[in-house]
Amino acid sequence: MENTGKTEEQVKSRVCKRCKTSYNPSSNDASSCRFHPSFFVCRRHDDQKRYYELGPDDPPYAAKFYDCCGAEDPEALGCTTSFHISYDDN
Repeated sequence: MENTGKTEEQVKSRVCKRCKTSYNPSSNDASSCRFHPSFFVCRRHDDQKRYYELGPDDPPYAAKFYDCCGAEDPEALGCTTSFHISYDDN
């Protein structure tokens, strides 16, 4: 076998499609991946008061949030946990 300079751990490591972190498949469990199953949107929400209070001078597009949970910070931790899914998985 050719020595590529990679350790066994680096060879096993994969990148998750959802959370974009590197992970070891042997330690992947149902709470390993934390992600938002929906998009970060910029629009008025049907349930506006629940997710975002617009000020009197705010345009309708001022509401920016994750459609799945209402988090207003684009860097907010994911609201859902599951197994990591690799780009190598079918």
